[in-house]
Order: sequence, then structure tokens, then C-alpha cells
Amino acid sequence: MRAGVIERVDQVASGRMRRVVITGLGVVTSLSCKVGDLWRRLLAGESGIHPIRVVDTEHFRVKFGGDVYDWDPADYIDRKEIKRLDRFTQFALVAGVDAVQDCGIDFSKEESFRCGVILGSGVGGIAEIEAQTARLLQKGPDRVSALTIPKLMLNAAGGNISIRYGLRGPNYTVATACASATNAIGDAFKSIQHGDSDVMITGGTEAAITPMGLSGFQNMKALSERNEAPERASRPFDRDRDGFVLSEGAGLLVFEELEHAKARNARIYCEVLGFGASGDAGHITQPDEHGYGAARAMANALSDGSLRPDQVDYINAHGTSTPLGDAAETAAIKNVFGEHAYRVSISSTKSQLGHSLGASGGIELVISVNALVENTAPPTINLENADPRCDLDYTPNTPRERPIRVAMSNSFGFGGHNASVVIGRYAP
Repeated sequence: MRAGVIERVDQVASGRMRRVVITGLGVVTSLSCKVGDLWRRLLAGESGIHPIRVVDTEHFRVKFGGDVYDWDPADYIDRKEIKRLDRFTQFALVAGVDAVQDCGIDFSKEESFRCGVILGSGVGGIAEIEAQTARLLQKGPDRVSALTIPKLMLNAAGGNISIRYGLRGPNYTVATACASATNAIGDAFKSIQHGDSDVMITGGTEAAITPMGLSGFQNMKALSERNEAPERASRPFDRDRDGFVLSEGAGLLVFEELEHAKARNARIYCEVLGFGASGDAGHITQPDEHGYGAARAMANALSDGSLRPDQVDYINAHGTSTPLGDAAETAAIKNVFGEHAYRVSISSTKSQLGHSLGASGGIELVISVNALVENTAPPTINLENADPRCDLDYTPNTPRERPIRVAMSNSFGFGGHNASVVIGRYAP
């Protein structure tokens, strides 16, 4: 451990930051729970939006979303243990196990204090909160489950992953609404880059399709109400968009220090190049209409990676399908990229997956990795009528093959939280 401390001091003193690569991917989404299959179905233009099955929507105005209704984590988690975990933790464990298996690492051979978990979640165990509140009101305080707190706490997902693999390095959870996963990803990147860890499991998880979650977003008029055509409801950057589609899931990745990955002959998907964050300091739910905060996060990410705007080929936009948000993000992209904004391929895969809140940045970074590796920008489906305020290339309805050397993923959250991460092709 002393040698590691000396090495880190030497790195900081010299200004030399360690390189960080991505070696493992895992997802849980309403369209697919396997990365390869998810990618194929995205390129085929399929939608994971449908009438909600995990909540009885009889008395709700909004009756559709991206719930993972055919979910059974028993292949990953013992059935007794499933009952001890809220749904958002189950999602994280399954996506995390797939990411670890994908990267091929054996944590029993690693220095446990050099491996950690940093995840994001916007609301954590909201299902458990609702269930135990009902028991409290109906049956009294003595009938509230002793597992209530361990199930509902936002850090339960990361804690359970660290326990499963014996990881004793940095371990915490970030809660910045819809930017949670991307903020967590940025922290994991910096932890490795600055020498505090060698391997990090990172990303986000969310399971907010519950009676409270659905009614809360519905009543603040944030959601689309296109009940007659759920698969066409999420239409980012389209003139007729009317709100986002609530979804759930998880997207987890394994980040690894480059030399560590090379030493074990790991397959390297790509390199993490930069991260940026900012705050709007404006309205608690509405974005800055000019996108100044979002622009600063993107500019910070580019600066962090010593990149020029014209080096970016693809952006996975936050693109939630809200009237204000999509226009503000378009303005922000123009602010940062200037004329190059019209040459970047942009897409919002929320058009197919809906908005999984604090998990979205993790899922979308997994997708961005595939876009980079496959040199293909996935489509923004349902983009049928162009909004004059949104006049960039959003890859409407059909994927586009093109060289992608550098990709950016954006996440912006209620509270004015903005986060962007940039990845690039790995060059030895």
C-alpha cells in the first residue's frame, strides 16, 4: 500500500494523469437486458415503450412507459436474497454481474482496496418506501419491515455490488436526479485517473415506475399522454413532442486503469477522455432556455480531455422529448460546437427506451460505446416533423454508419444538474 501512495504522489506532482479504459458493459432495459441484443434492436428502430404492467394504471392519465415487466433476476440472485433487495438494487446487481463477466476480471486476484463502486440513482428504493408507508398506516409501526432502510437507501445498490465482489475501494452513490449516473461515471473516471483506484464499477440504476413515481411525474405535467400510441410517444426534437416517457433499468460499466487492463490482457472497448459538470442555478425543474449550464458541462468535458469541438463525431443527447429541454440542449450544442454542430451526428435513444431518470446516463454511455465501436449512430425514432428550433442532425428514424472517433454523452437533471462524458477510440 505504501508503494501505491508514493506512486500517486509522484503522479500528482508531475501532473501526469493515468489513462482510463472501459472493459465491461451490462444493461437492464425495457427493450432488452443484454447489451448485444439491445444494440441490434436499437438499430432496427424498435421501441421498448408499451402499456405499463408493473402498476395498475386504471386511475392514471398516463398508462404507458418503459417498465421491465418480464423481469426475473433469479439467474443472478438467490430467491431469498431477492426479497431483501428493492427492485432498483436488483437491476444494478444484474447489470453489474453482466459487466463484470463481460470484462473477464477475477476480483479474488485483485487488491480489494484498489477496486470500488460508484453508482447513481435519482430516487432509490421508492417502491419500498411506498410499500412500508402503506403498512405503517394500515397496521401500525410495529409491522414496518426491519429491512425497510437497507432496501430503500440509495447506496444499497452499490453496497450490495461491493459485498458480492469484496470491493473495498471508493464506494458511494451520487443523487443528482437525471444526471446521477453520469456524475457517478465522472467520479469513477477521476478516481482511477488520479490514482485512488485501479478498477471501478460505475453507472446508474432506477426503478421509479411505481404509483407514487408515476402520479408525481404525471401531475407535474412532465409526461407524454399519448396513450393511444405508446411506442410513438417519445419523440425527441420533434415539433409535436409533449413530454417524456417514464422508464426504468440500469446501465453499468467497468472502468479500468489502462496498464492494469493491459496486464491481464483485457479486451478494451474504448478510452474515457474527459468529464465535465455544471449547475444552472435557475428553476428547480425547468432548464435554462439558452442552455448555458449544459454548454458549460460539455465544454468542461472537452477541456478535461484536451479535445477540440471539431473532434467530436457523435453525441448521445439527453433528449427527453420535452418542449423546453430539447430546445435548450440544441442551443447548448450550438453554443459549444459552433458550425461543427451541424456536422455532428446526434441521437436520443430515449426515443426507444424512454427516460430512466438516474439510470439513463449509464445506459446511454453503454450505447455510446457501441456507437463508437461499430462506427454507427443509432437513430432518433419518431422524429417526423422538424421543430424549427431543433435544426441539427438528430439521425432521424434510421441509423447512420459513419466514422466515430470521439463520442459524447449528455445528462441533465432536475435541480439544474448538468454532466457530460467524452469517450474515444483506444490508441495504444
